[in-house]
Amino acid sequence: MATLRPDLAIIGSGSGNSLITPFWDDKKVVLADKGVGAAGAFGGTCLNVGCIPTKMYVRPSALARSPEEAAQVGVTLGEPEADWPAIRDRIFARIDAISEGGREYREGLDNVDLIQEKVTLTGHKTFRSEFTGTEAEAEQLVIAAGSRPAVPQVPGIDLPQVHTSDTVMRLEDLPARILIVGGGYIACEFAGIFSGLGSEVIQINRSRGLMNQLDEEIAQAYSAEAEKNWTVKYQRTLASLEAHDPSSDVGGVTAHVVTSDGRSEHYDVDCVLVATGRVPNTDLIGAAEAGLDLHEDGRLAVDRHQRVLAGGKPVEGVYAVGDICSAAMLKHVANHEARVVAHNLENPGDLRQVRAEAVPSAIFSYPEIAQVGLTEEEAAEQIGRENLTAKTQKYGDTAYGWAMEDTYGIAKVIADRRSGEILGAHVMGYQSSNLIQPVVQAMSFGLDAYTAARGQFWIHPALMEVIENALLGLEVPIPDGAPL
Repeated sequence: MATLRPDLAIIGSGSGNSLITPFWDDKKVVLADKGVGAAGAFGGTCLNVGCIPTKMYVRPSALARSPEEAAQVGVTLGEPEADWPAIRDRIFARIDAISEGGREYREGLDNVDLIQEKVTLTGHKTFRSEFTGTEAEAEQLVIAAGSRPAVPQVPGIDLPQVHTSDTVMRLEDLPARILIVGGGYIACEFAGIFSGLGSEVIQINRSRGLMNQLDEEIAQAYSAEAEKNWTVKYQRTLASLEAHDPSSDVGGVTAHVVTSDGRSEHYDVDCVLVATGRVPNTDLIGAAEAGLDLHEDGRLAVDRHQRVLAGGKPVEGVYAVGDICSAAMLKHVANHEARVVAHNLENPGDLRQVRAEAVPSAIFSYPEIAQVGLTEEEAAEQIGRENLTAKTQKYGDTAYGWAMEDTYGIAKVIADRRSGEILGAHVMGYQSSNLIQPVVQAMSFGLDAYTAARGQFWIHPALMEVIENALLGLEVPIPDGAPL
């Protein structure tokens, strides 16, 4: 049993992998990673089973919807036909090569020892691997072990026809009929993907409405659109699953569902996607047993320098980044945390803090949604409804929206009517993840709503006028010397 004594140890090869900068070239580093997905891929969730492959599915799904959208403006296109194996193989031929290349690169570095096993903490800066028993005693440690899909413990959940986001993208064939369990961003993204590619999608959610963590107006508008594009059943809970042919890995499955009023329903489908959230991997690495502090949801507790806490106090030289500690569970947040931690590891006498303000996110469903800052409900609670102003602008009331024949896209901006401070923005519709960026920028650099709207040119008749008009519609004061 080997004992390694590195200057730096990292658990997780997602954003944690980026911490191995040239600073460590003449020092010893241990990188431990058990891999993600069924194949135990190197490189973390985003690359292998998350952000990147899902968006590579979103694009062909959007193209497959083109005939319907084209018909609205007088153009007739042919009947779409999705070649699932071709789509899948295009995606994973690229991703698997990047993953394997990253693994081979780390293996080839003289200063890096790669432990490709699950590891368990034995102390604040020590851990042991599961199979070979390799131990590491590090000067500094970064925990970047990520998260995994939450799986409800119901009978039949282990059937091969039941998938999570880790496995559903590698299906052999496009399912004719798929049941999606959940009403959050992962469930809604896959509902958009599969319905666009031609699957019959049935989505069940235990609460009323989809994406209920969003601004209420946006969530209601999204739910209404989703109901037009695939079957949505509310106030339903998955009770059990039963294979049609127990001897077959590819046969269909019956999902037994219970409604909120106690009725039983049964859905015969080709496969089931369980997308009811994600849980941090703190339990897999034994964080609590090692004496580290956890939030109620299982995340590691960290301070603004990303130092891990134990007994309420930061443990010197122990940091965390990404899903294992972040409530947001967003790759761009993990990357920012990694940049801060990289600096702090290399400059322990000059610690930097992470930014937690104006963090945007997007849901690449159909339609697409983006958000930043407070919802209207949160803003009203924080500053009082009498002190806030909000404006919702329809895509269809702008020139480009007319050109698109858009009937559902909306952009909403919320501000403090006393100061003009922008408190939040929410966009649902075409390219919402791009349209929201000027508001993110304004919030990040302290630009008030009046100046953001009038202090720059907005190209006419670009779709970005949706954001301009939303900002113009806010009831905010005119700053001294403000542009006309």
